Amino acid sequence: MKRMYDSDKLHEECAVAGVCINVEESAGLIYNALLALQHRGQEGAGIAVLRETRICNYKKRGLVSEVFNGDTLKNMPKGKIAIGHTRYSTTGNNTIDNVQPFVTEYLTGRIATAHNGNIVNAKQIKEKLEKLGVDFAATSDSEVISCLIAYNIIKTGDEAAGVREAVKLIQGAFSLIIMTSGGKLILVRDGYGFRPLCIGSNVHGIMAASESVALDSGGFAFERDIEPGEMVVIEGGKIISAEKVITQSKSGLCIFEHVYFARPDSVIDGQSVYKARFNMGVRLAEEFPADADCVAGVPDSGLDCAAGYAFKSGLPLVSAFVKNRYVGRSFIYPSQIERESAVRVKLNPLKFNIQGKRIVITDDSVVRGTTSAKIVRALKDAGAKEVHMRISSPPFKHSCYFGTDIDKVENLIANKLTIQEIADKIGVDSLAYISLDGMKAACSDCTLGFCAGCFTGEYNVNINAYDKEILEDKSKCQAIGDKL
Repeated sequence: MKRMYDSDKLHEECAVAGVCINVEESAGLIYNALLALQHRGQEGAGIAVLRETRICNYKKRGLVSEVFNGDTLKNMPKGKIAIGHTRYSTTGNNTIDNVQPFVTEYLTGRIATAHNGNIVNAKQIKEKLEKLGVDFAATSDSEVISCLIAYNIIKTGDEAAGVREAVKLIQGAFSLIIMTSGGKLILVRDGYGFRPLCIGSNVHGIMAASESVALDSGGFAFERDIEPGEMVVIEGGKIISAEKVITQSKSGLCIFEHVYFARPDSVIDGQSVYKARFNMGVRLAEEFPADADCVAGVPDSGLDCAAGYAFKSGLPLVSAFVKNRYVGRSFIYPSQIERESAVRVKLNPLKFNIQGKRIVITDDSVVRGTTSAKIVRALKDAGAKEVHMRISSPPFKHSCYFGTDIDKVENLIANKLTIQEIADKIGVDSLAYISLDGMKAACSDCTLGFCAGCFTGEYNVNINAYDKEILEDKSKCQAIGDKL
């Protein structure tokens, strides 16, 4: 089934969560965590629960609340360990086979794996495992990871050692939560730290998740972020080991986590997402002031940026749109007409705040320009005298190979038009993007470095040494780095 996109927004593929506690309430806690992480993926959801040595896995396409209704949760087995996943696909088709967690059986046990990220040497690993007799049911790189871990558990004879050896062979972005039939919950983050992963605790045990908001949902106090290259092993509701298993020369959290992906109430690697977006607005007001009457943000990721812009500029902060919370993301609709209609239904201009005003409108990005043009037209149709757009990320000019779903380079509007030409195309009176230095400075509390390759073309992994056309086709990913 072909995926349908909102043509002017970026999408990040997944969220992961896991819990190991001393009471048999793990499935319900993971359900709450996935609800808190729903923004990271809407195509499918799954929960796997360990009951004694059996792993019971339930997953379907759809939103978390659609996949797990009251009866479904009630009928799930009781257990003290569980993992969960919400999916947005950047590799593999949107089918039930590709929904996670993946459960892999081997001679002496089984594992369930949840993965956030994108593996660039998945094809090479898959081909080698197939030669060893491993069968694959899905087309996702996450299944390849699960099978590779199972194979290495067999080789080493130990669950933790098997995970340790397997992740050393994986190249790309991965935050992993693995549940073993032996009763362990194992967490691993790639050596660069592309994707977030954090851990929290309470009197009952430990929870891990992509974002700290998921910990809040279950009453777990945030403890810390998993470090790049770190593996943490949890058993019996306690951390039994934590070690660095992958070493890279520099870290590189995807900076778009702070621009768009993460919820504003999350804290990622020491940086409040809300504060980062507020600071981006402050920097935009410093770098690109506008002669205007008020400031507003495009819901939701532009709202905090607008607050920062208003604070620094002294302009009044107003609401320009009312968001219909009951309309799904527009990229899931099957035709362009339906998607365009969904955009109009989802965001309705608030004419009282717009008519006759010169308005600064903030948003997170301009990819193709189509959605931005609709937003500007809606504002002017509602009576806005002038519209000045300010963007909290630099122009997108390059692909991402690590999990952000960016269109092909030739479709990115910044590669075809100048900023003034983009402004003319989308109908704004002025358009400005935050500088790269300004965006990074807005995230100065972050303890890691950043990957900003989609803006600069410079990546921590040496992409230039490989065939970019193959890498951009995620179904044909080839090796970067170590061989099996």
